[in-house]
Amino acid sequence: MRAGRAGRATAVLGALLGALLLGGCDADGEPAAPRTESTATADGPSPATPTAPTAGTPGAPATGDPTPPDPGPTGTAPPPSPRATSPAATLVRVTRSGGFAGRTGTLVVGDDGSWTRLDGRAKKVGWGQLTAPQLVALRAALREADFARLPRASKSGTVFDGFTYAFAHGGFEVATGDGSVPMALTRVLDALPPFED
Repeated sequence: MRAGRAGRATAVLGALLGALLLGGCDADGEPAAPRTESTATADGPSPATPTAPTAGTPGAPATGDPTPPDPGPTGTAPPPSPRATSPAATLVRVTRSGGFAGRTGTLVVGDDGSWTRLDGRAKKVGWGQLTAPQLVALRAALREADFARLPRASKSGTVFDGFTYAFAHGGFEVATGDGSVPMALTRVLDALPPFED
């Protein structure tokens, strides 16, 4: 009787082990290691190489998963993006020299109405922003001045302790001085921010 029970227990245990091995699990219920196959060559058996698990078996990669993008070489940074803002293009540049103190100063006004004041060494000594009406008035004065038709230099006489001016606008440069500043350029000077505080 006991021999029959022992035989049945051995048969059941053998069947369970066979099912576990065929089902891809080891005796502890964990996924079994990939099967290896060896092939014989003239020099003898070659080392065993693991076979890739097929889809649907434990340890196989899931199908349809997106492949992560290649991050590229390590240690490289992405190219810098263009700056969102850039300095405004110059609307007009006027340099004033002379006067009682013999100083030189330059005003640079951008298309957006921002302005910068520079000293004789081109060092920034002031800045600001024209209001919308001030910018409209300056644009109108520059348009009416018609730089393309103005003489490149106009000087009818020297004014003692007077100023000389060099205007640059729209690709044209005009030089003039107190006593001979055309009325159109006087309007431009009136529309500019002050040369000094």
